Parts: sequence; structure tokens; C-alpha cells
Amino acid sequence: MTVIGIVGLPGSGKSEAANVAAEMDVPVVTMGDVIREECRDRGLDPASDHGTVAKALREENGPAAIAERSLPMIEAELESNDTVLVDGIRSDVEVEAFESAFGDAFLLVEIDAPFELRAERLDIRGRDTSAEDGGESLEDRDARELGFGMGEAMDMADLTIENTETLAAFQRTVRTLIRDGSEALNQ
Repeated sequence: MTVIGIVGLPGSGKSEAANVAAEMDVPVVTMGDVIREECRDRGLDPASDHGTVAKALREENGPAAIAERSLPMIEAELESNDTVLVDGIRSDVEVEAFESAFGDAFLLVEIDAPFELRAERLDIRGRDTSAEDGGESLEDRDARELGFGMGEAMDMADLTIENTETLAAFQRTVRTLIRDGSEALNQ
């Protein structure tokens, strides 16, 4: 059993890593989906209210609230799969919740990319409302994420993947990680 947790700032490549896992038939539990569902439950737009609702969930239910809501989904996938990828860890408290639940079977992977490259990717992705249209700027998103404890979570990573090359190169790296384990990337 392996639970691969992905952590990284917006636009670093977390969703792309999740896409690679899904293409390999590895189940993906996306923590952001928990927040998007809560947005809809509250009658809010996930594109513009994601950050507000993420903050509210943590304030209302504690800093590990989103991880705790994700645990049953991960455990259900592990009943019939050897590996599960968790997309979108945001804090050290969430890392601790997963380490507590899965022990040595939990592998935390940081995906890193420079600010300018992340901004370009987010613009191309077009999923998020821009600051000009009432959403958050990337600077504000980074500050919010780091405020949750993401910097501490990234510092706890067992492995860092630098996502600065081509999409194909990044996809190959993620496939190697999933197929062969972190040891295959340390060679």
C-alpha cells in the first residue's frame, strides 16, 4: 500500500500529476474537490469562493478538516487499489493527519516551479477567476496557501520534483514515481 501526497503552490503541476496517476488507473483523491463541493453546498461559486470556503472549513472544523474529510475516500480506494494519489495537500497539519493514518506507507512529494512559469500555466488553464474578474491574484493565492502552512508542508516532503521542463518530461517523471517508487528518481 502506498499513499502519495502531492503538495505545491498553485500552478506547480499538482493537477497534472493527478492526471498522470488517473491515466495509470491509480485513484486520485483531490482535496480541492472537498472544498468545491462545500462551495456548492453553501451556494457559492467554486471559481471565485474556493479560498474563502477553504479558510472557513479550517476555522469551523480545525486545521486538518479537509484532510479528515478526505481520509474516508482514500481508505475506500485502498480497499481495491495498492496506490492512491492525494492531490492538493495544503498544510503541515494535513501532512501529519496522513502520516498518522498511513504511517510509512505515506509518501509526500513536493512539486516545485518558479512563479512566472506557474502564472503562465494558470493563465493557460483558465479554470480560475482572474484578479481582474473578481478572483485572487497569484500573489494572493500563494500568500493564502502559505498561510495555511503549505511552506511547512513543502519542507516535510520526502521528495521534490522540479517541474520546469516540458510537460512530457514531467509526465515521465510522475509515471516513474508511481510505477517504480521514489527510489527510481533518486538515481
